Amino acid sequence: MGEAQVSLKHLFRVFTKPEHKDSKLAQIEQHLSDNIMDFLSQHVVTKKTSLEEIEQDFSLPAVPESPEFVSSHAESLLEKLVAHSVNTYSPTFIGHMTSALPYFHLPLSKLLVGLNQNLVKIETSKAFTPLERQVLGMMHNLIYDRDDSFYKEYLHSARHALGAFCSGGTIANITALWVARNKLLGPQPGFSGVARAGLAAAYRHYDIGNLGVICSKRGHYSLSKAVDALGLGREQLLSLPCPAQTLDPEDALREGKRYQEAGNKVLAIVGIGGTTETGHVDPLDELADVAKELGCWFHVDAAWGGATLFSSNNRSKLNGIAKADSVTIDAHKQMYVPMGAGMAIFKDPEDANAVRHHAQYILREGSKDLGATTLEGSRNGMAMMVYSTLHILGRRGYELIIDQNIEKAQSFAAMIDAHVDFALTTTPTLSLLTYRVCPPQVQEALKIASDADKVRLNQKIDRLVVGVQKAQREAGKSFVSRTRLECPNTNSQAITVFRVVLANPLTTKTDLQNILAEQVEIAKGMRIWKELVKLADQVLRTSASV
Repeated sequence: MGEAQVSLKHLFRVFTKPEHKDSKLAQIEQHLSDNIMDFLSQHVVTKKTSLEEIEQDFSLPAVPESPEFVSSHAESLLEKLVAHSVNTYSPTFIGHMTSALPYFHLPLSKLLVGLNQNLVKIETSKAFTPLERQVLGMMHNLIYDRDDSFYKEYLHSARHALGAFCSGGTIANITALWVARNKLLGPQPGFSGVARAGLAAAYRHYDIGNLGVICSKRGHYSLSKAVDALGLGREQLLSLPCPAQTLDPEDALREGKRYQEAGNKVLAIVGIGGTTETGHVDPLDELADVAKELGCWFHVDAAWGGATLFSSNNRSKLNGIAKADSVTIDAHKQMYVPMGAGMAIFKDPEDANAVRHHAQYILREGSKDLGATTLEGSRNGMAMMVYSTLHILGRRGYELIIDQNIEKAQSFAAMIDAHVDFALTTTPTLSLLTYRVCPPQVQEALKIASDADKVRLNQKIDRLVVGVQKAQREAGKSFVSRTRLECPNTNSQAITVFRVVLANPLTTKTDLQNILAEQVEIAKGMRIWKELVKLADQVLRTSASV
């Protein structure tokens, strides 16, 4: 093939057309289009490769001096990148909130990249701007169900926004709390507002010691980033214990009153609509009432569980969400859209004006430029992928998938309950659950053990769970994640558990049975299994002799 040349002719070809129809990149594109599962099964290597080994392929800091042929570079990507990527399409990859995607996203993503629209401004996006506004309106309608006249007035209003499209749940949560902060500490006679005067001046003007945000310990780590980025300070994230996995409204009210009586102000209560670790849903209806009593904003982080609203059978699990001032939803989770599609939805179309910005060269006052009310500036047109998926699947299509995910999680929970070597630690509210590998003798011993013995047993179970999870991941046939939780029956002791997310429509009950079988086989081959059984036998004998 020779060497790629540094010439205008060569660069022109790179900008306009492939090297030839049988080039490596063309082959990759064809294989992906024909059967993405087959492509991934052939090119993603399951053998154990350490991160340190992979880092060696990406260790040169200098920019390449000379050009490289596209086909040569594509070969390099297959060997260095694709081979060692994670096969998120696999039906046995059930450890995270990332799943197989509908095939049509592949050609649509090519269209998206080819158009290369920038949603910061109409001059660089045109039709994409009204499309994004419609998508935000669809999500607003899904949550708040306002009448047609409401959307006719606000959907395309230059002076209003029903939400903000962003790269993910973290930016959506920050955006929602940014709006809440600017509204609470807004302009008054003699004060220009926090957006102009800054936080210190706002605290002095409003006679506030600190601003705080209340959530449970199951709240997403992005909330900690939010209070940091907004200048409130991480110590003002009041994350309350939740051994039952949800935020207790009475605890939230008690903490809010205590905080405000100390000269502070609660900025917001954040209810979780599907926690990242267990999939639980906070009592949103009651928390909305608590927020009202405390006089604060009510935000619902439904990045994971928001899609449950598509299901007429299961949407009641999110009762109270329509009382929220703002809601986060991630379309790249249970709406089956590629990464980079988060949304913050506002109940009141006026609220986004609290963060509206203008710049004469790009965001002119009175325009419909989306960048005026979004934290991010330049953004691609990911709303198109959401728009297309909403149309191609429809509400009823989403309902079918969501209902199946929840039913599958319930079936898997029943499998675990029926298996002598496992213990279910949290039952599924949505399509997440947690469990432990735990020999039957150990399960019996935990029922009668002293507090000290329970700690010793749980510590050894933790080691077993960690060992099994690592070995299963490295074997490469299947994957579940792990986390640490406090549960009602562990006396506030945090324990290590397997965490499963059932979102891939391709996952079957046979896949789930095989995952459990593999875990048992791994566990019984580990020394810690024998140590655990021995300790449990000692506890049972001691109890019997008393």
